Amino acid sequence: MSGSDLYGAIDLGGTNVRAIVADLDGNIAGEDSRLTETQRGTEGVFACMVASLEAAAAVAGVRVADLGGVGIASPGTVDVTRGVVSEASQLPDWNDVPLVEIMRRRLGVDVCLENDASAAALGEHRFGAGRGTRHMLYITVSTGVGGGIIIEGELYRGASGAAGELGHVIMDPDWPPCGCGARGCLEALASGTAIAGRGEELVAQGTSKLLAQMRQREGPLTAEMMKRAADAGDGDSRRVFREAGHYLGVALASYVNIFSPELILIGGGVSRAAEYFMDEAEQTMRTLAKGEPLKHVRLGLGELGDRAGSLGMIALMRGDEGR
Repeated sequence: MSGSDLYGAIDLGGTNVRAIVADLDGNIAGEDSRLTETQRGTEGVFACMVASLEAAAAVAGVRVADLGGVGIASPGTVDVTRGVVSEASQLPDWNDVPLVEIMRRRLGVDVCLENDASAAALGEHRFGAGRGTRHMLYITVSTGVGGGIIIEGELYRGASGAAGELGHVIMDPDWPPCGCGARGCLEALASGTAIAGRGEELVAQGTSKLLAQMRQREGPLTAEMMKRAADAGDGDSRRVFREAGHYLGVALASYVNIFSPELILIGGGVSRAAEYFMDEAEQTMRTLAKGEPLKHVRLGLGELGDRAGSLGMIALMRGDEGR
C-alpha cells in the first residue's frame, strides 16, 4: 500500500500523545504512544506530536510527507474553521494556538483539526460500539471529561462549532473550581483528575493506609493508582469511584432528557475502572431522567479504547463524518 493510500491521525491528550497511520477503512498500519511532556512547553508538545507520527509512519513503512493527510484530535475548545485550539485546560498556556498551520508546516501535508471527544464519538460511531445508531452521545472520562454528539448520524458542532462540551455542564456553581475557570462542572467532580484529587484528600486525612503507601512509593496519586487500590479491595477508593459515578449519572439524566439518544457510550482512561462506577451512574441516570426518553436509551462502554479519537480523525478525513 502506498503512502497516499494511508492517512495519519494524532490524538493529543493532556497525558499522552497517540498517533496512528491507517487507511480510510480504519485498518491500522502503524501506531505509537508516548507521554505528552507538557512540562517542555508548547514547542515540546509540537515536537512530541511530530515524533509520534513519524514513529507510526515508520512502522507502516511510509514517510509522513507521503501520507494523504493528517488529522489532529485536540482537547479543549477548537475552532475547526480556523484550525485553532482556542483553549485547552489540560495543556498549560494553550490559548489561540494555530495548530493546523503549525503542524502543516512541520509535517508537509494537509492537516485538519477536531475536538478530541468529538473525534472519539466519530470513531466509535463509524468503527466501534456506535455503528448503526443515528442518535448517540459519547462521554470521555480521562484527565478531563469531554463529549461528542451524533444527531441523525452526523457530528453536531452547533452554531459556534464548539458544541459537545458535556464535561462542562455545571452541576452546582458553588462546588469545586474546574480547570476551565467555572465552578462545579462535571469535570471537576468525575474526571480522572478529580478522582485522584479525592484520593489525595484521603491521604491527607489519614483515611486510607493503602493509598498513603502507594503515594509514598510512586508519587502523587492518579486515577489509575486509585483503580489499583480499588482492585486490591480498598473501600475508600471504591467509594470515590462510586461518588464520581453518581455525579456522572446526574449529568447523564440531563443528557437523556435533552437529547433522547439511542446510545450513550463512556470511554476514556477512567472507563477502565467501569466496574466501580458504571452501575452507580446508570442507576442514578434511570432514577432522575424522564420516563419516555429512558425507554429508548442504552448506556455502554466504547469499544475502541485509546484508538477512538485517532480513528475518528480517519473517519473525518474519509468525509463521512460518521454517517
